[in-house]
Amino acid sequence: MSAGDVPSHLPTALDERAAEAERSVTALFAGSLGGMPRTHLARIVHPAPAASRTLGGLLGTWHYWWQAHYVDAVVDAGLRALRTGDRRGADRHAAQGDRLLQTIRLRNRVRWVNDFYDDMAWLALASGRLEDLHGQLGRTARRRRLRSAGRHLTTQLRSAHTDDLGGGLFWSRDRDFKNSPATAPAALHLARLGETDEARRLVDWLYARLWSPESGLVLDGIRLRGGEEVLVPDVWSYNQGTVLAALVTLGDRVSLARAAALVAAVDARLTVEVGGAQVLRTHGGGDGGLFTGILVRHLAVAATSGSGLADQTRATARRLVLNTAESLWRGRGSLTVAGQRDPSVFPLEPGGTAPQPPLELSPQLQAWTVLEAAATLA
Repeated sequence: MSAGDVPSHLPTALDERAAEAERSVTALFAGSLGGMPRTHLARIVHPAPAASRTLGGLLGTWHYWWQAHYVDAVVDAGLRALRTGDRRGADRHAAQGDRLLQTIRLRNRVRWVNDFYDDMAWLALASGRLEDLHGQLGRTARRRRLRSAGRHLTTQLRSAHTDDLGGGLFWSRDRDFKNSPATAPAALHLARLGETDEARRLVDWLYARLWSPESGLVLDGIRLRGGEEVLVPDVWSYNQGTVLAALVTLGDRVSLARAAALVAAVDARLTVEVGGAQVLRTHGGGDGGLFTGILVRHLAVAATSGSGLADQTRATARRLVLNTAESLWRGRGSLTVAGQRDPSVFPLEPGGTAPQPPLELSPQLQAWTVLEAAATLA
């Protein structure tokens, strides 16, 4: 599809909410790396610690996978600009995504490789979506350059897919834990590449080894300890999201049946009531601050899917996205930042209140992700 073929509409209230979340996260967290020109990265905390301000993010805690989801959010904003007929805004976001992706590599010791395969899966997904954005803008040369990052990351993911424990991906280079956080996004990435046989093998392994028939949800993983297999039965919202998106992308009869059951299980077991509405529960701050945002992004994919999901399944996914977005929006506060319009600050959980500084990037980025997902349903 060329840029001229992209349907557009005037911005809706949901588009405007997503734009406000983007503006706020950018104002509070975005900056350059070490003061270097043409670099872009998100700080982990606002206000940044003194040492981080001095060194411009060159040292200190490094969250590779948080930055991957920042790329995803920037792509969301670029696609929103296209939907609303703002070609210049879409171009700007595509360029921002390029700078961000290259800065991630620079900050990661000038390499794509990370010790954790799930981290690389997240960046592979985000870079693939950035490539698609460039494609919609008609930038074929830029798409070709982006593919080199994707190929490198895909090679790493394939190296972690072994016959140990019957299949699935290792989580890290320690190779003592196979889990959903690595396997599910890798399956989604491969499905998007058209590598459906390998993607389906990964999904089938998840359902054979980590799907719980009692809850209908996907469990965390299996550790190898002294030759023994130890099930880690934790349930995290983001694992349900990536499995769901992989199933919808595969689109065969079995996958769609599994997707419908998974949406129903999420609705039954991963929600809380806030203000008379069922909303998705969240997982606090830190890494958990991104988990529900990832689920919501992929519920929106299911809600807008034309792949054969039943109307009831798509309606349930839509309701969960919109209710969760509405609750986070209603709980927002604001923060005074010199020289800028006061940015919004979003609660860590639906029905909660906005936190006070210091603020973590992850739950604020999660709120942006949720509001972008809701905007796709306008």
